[in-house]
Amino acid sequence: MARTVHKIDPRLDLVLERVVDVPRELVWKAWTAPEYLMKWFTPAPWQTTECEIELRPGGIFRTVMRSPDGTDHLNVGCYLEVVENERLIWTDALEGGYRPSTSPNDCIDSFFTAIIMLEPNGSGTKYTVIALHPDEESRKRHEERGFQDGWGTALDQLVTFIKTL
Repeated sequence: MARTVHKIDPRLDLVLERVVDVPRELVWKAWTAPEYLMKWFTPAPWQTTECEIELRPGGIFRTVMRSPDGTDHLNVGCYLEVVENERLIWTDALEGGYRPSTSPNDCIDSFFTAIIMLEPNGSGTKYTVIALHPDEESRKRHEERGFQDGWGTALDQLVTFIKTL
């Protein structure tokens, strides 16, 4: 399969890129097995209390994140692309079956598309997240609400979790 290249637009996109010292097959499993994802996905002290994954284009990606005060935040998205051990793309602008969503992610109050790319890097993984936004205000709001810290902390938790397997 040809490698997809994503051109970053700094006005609209946020990027997190790091090399982690765990194999990409395990990073993939942490992203695609609900029982694994629930262990690391939400930055502590938040928790992921529910997860549903239909790992196919058009399949649902649904999580419930619980804040420290006990408030639940439902996030429903749709997978657009699934390339085993290489790439996951989903959006919360659609629900499962490509059904248009009626409300955006309540954590950032706007729709976005997430691209997770995994590349081998020695015995580790080059891990890249790109969050695509429809406009500059949405990107700015996501950044201000902690994109770098939140996704970075979640990645640290993912690595820590994988090392316990």
